[in-house]
Amino acid sequence: MNRPLLAVAAALLSGSLLCAAPAVQAQTKTLHFVPHADLKILDPSFTTAYITRNFGYMVYDTLFAQDAKGTPKPQMVDKYTSSKDGKQWSFTLRPGLKFHDGKAVTSADCIASLQRWGARDSIGRAMNAAGAEWKAVDANTFTLTLKEPFGLVLDALAKPSGFPPIIMPERMAKLPATAPMTEVMGSGPFIFKRDEWVPGNKVVFVRNPNYVGRTETPSGLSGNKTPHFDRVEWLYLPDSNSSVAALKNGEVDMIEQLPADYITPLRSDPNIKIGSGGAYQGFVVMNQLFPPFNNPKARQAVLHAINQEKYVAAMGYPLDMRMTYCATWFICGGPNQTDAGAAPFRKPDLAKAKALLAEAGYNGEKIVVLLPTDITYLNAAALMTIQTLKSIGMNVEAASSDWATITARRAKKDAPEAGGWNIYVTVAGEFDVNSPVTNAYLSAACGNALPGWPCDKPLDELRTAWIRETVPAKRKEILDRFQERAFEAVPYAYFGQYSPAYAARKSLKHLDQLWGIPALWVLDK
Repeated sequence: MNRPLLAVAAALLSGSLLCAAPAVQAQTKTLHFVPHADLKILDPSFTTAYITRNFGYMVYDTLFAQDAKGTPKPQMVDKYTSSKDGKQWSFTLRPGLKFHDGKAVTSADCIASLQRWGARDSIGRAMNAAGAEWKAVDANTFTLTLKEPFGLVLDALAKPSGFPPIIMPERMAKLPATAPMTEVMGSGPFIFKRDEWVPGNKVVFVRNPNYVGRTETPSGLSGNKTPHFDRVEWLYLPDSNSSVAALKNGEVDMIEQLPADYITPLRSDPNIKIGSGGAYQGFVVMNQLFPPFNNPKARQAVLHAINQEKYVAAMGYPLDMRMTYCATWFICGGPNQTDAGAAPFRKPDLAKAKALLAEAGYNGEKIVVLLPTDITYLNAAALMTIQTLKSIGMNVEAASSDWATITARRAKKDAPEAGGWNIYVTVAGEFDVNSPVTNAYLSAACGNALPGWPCDKPLDELRTAWIRETVPAKRKEILDRFQERAFEAVPYAYFGQYSPAYAARKSLKHLDQLWGIPALWVLDK
């Protein structure tokens, strides 16, 4: 953040910006919210960044949405049917749906949006591989025809996280997907106020007066999303002391992700509520294009060296918000939890790790670890990774920078010695981790994977088999085989599970309805 923006933030915290607002705005019911990151990209169909995803749910809507139990529910859809073999589907939109410019939402908009989504998202690509074909019947009804069984149609259309299947106007959906869209035109509960957007400081939304809410009670991302607030302001305050002070003073209503070292002190504040932001897992992502991590034995070595308890403790979360050990790649406590193949990795084994490194041919080459300087919990996890690698004899070089720089650098396929990298750390929420298909980091499709670029045909084939299988017992068998193969191929090394915390003024109502993703439309005061 530059000095002018720091000045703006300081004015905000002093109350001067709020006091200087026009009189008409003083009559407006406003929610002041501190997001976890600065908004840079406005297109949730272009990036998996959670801040862009959250932005997307404010302004766009989806055909289906998961309720608080993870069950897909109709959202923009009024009614739907499917054939007994699950290959023929029909969907009819709810009446009266409009984009923010007043134009009606049509079947053509939905089809184009889903085609754009299907080209980028892992589950969308899987649906396309099953022969998905979309056709409009009329302005409000369209069909899906599949050539092969696909047991996740509704789950796909209700997918709640990175690359959500949002609906946008056809003209936008047909733009090239090689660059992010800059126009924002949804049909969701809020309208983005571009004229008030201050990058690095503030994002403003106003209530969509034409939003057609469902009659069902809000649950998860489903149900009635009619806002209680006229206006929502995202106030990006990267300085933790400033954001907490603003919360305690009532200048902001909620902090999306509270730094771990503030959790215990704020629990004793009678005006503040601390809540869980859902389950998260941490990842050590290794670049598999270059030695030593192009050899699975080197990746297995890292997994053998990881002490999950030490990792999550280093991140600073209290005991009731972290796990000492989790055996599954799919979120402990989630619908796909399994311990298949986990036994050899239950406890750290440094001797085994060193032996595997030797077998992989590692001989002291420099390992470049990307070290984020501006996100406390990722900094702690990266430092723990550096310590872990050194404990098994690896020669580590830390490359320090802010997270935005790291996200750009990790996308490059340059050699580590030429400005590339060997390892970075990241985290992902339960919506992106809880199955072989939603967890994009487990996709080992050669040439079509996330940075780290895992390539393992057996793992990818098991992933496809799990998607296509419709019998629950057989799907469980495939899931276990998938996880066993993941421990062999190691597309990444996971380092533990925890729950981040939000902090909010107790004057906010319906905080108990929040569901990992900040569904701000449910809140009131």
